[in-house]
Amino acid sequence: MAKEFDAIGFLLRVVFAMLLVFGTYNPTDYSYASWVLSGDAGFEPVTALVGVVLLIAWIIFLRATFLSLGWLGIILGAALFGCFIWLLIDIGWLSMDSTSAITWLVLLLISLILAVGMSWSHIRRRMTGQFDVDDIED
Repeated sequence: MAKEFDAIGFLLRVVFAMLLVFGTYNPTDYSYASWVLSGDAGFEPVTALVGVVLLIAWIIFLRATFLSLGWLGIILGAALFGCFIWLLIDIGWLSMDSTSAITWLVLLLISLILAVGMSWSHIRRRMTGQFDVDDIED
């Protein structure tokens, strides 16, 4: 039987989602997007391989997130995090002029939405006792 879902399992999902999101793009020069757009990489086998691996990881995360949360859940999660950013700006902890800080925060929040999406079936099962059809094995 699979190991029970716990805080460590959720944190691992958060870490992997952050690696995916921040590895794909971030405001520094250390991301796949910066590497490809710099012009230094060219279209080499390593560039293509890393791109395909990232694409596979994105598809896995997005598919799981859409299947578990649906459009409504994703929209509500984005609205919740959008209101959180608005609150930080309203109380003065974040400035609209700080585009780099806002970018980092948005990337972090995208990572959290993906991690929650990867974990939602486990969370819902704990809260309600209901299994998803995909969770039941023959």
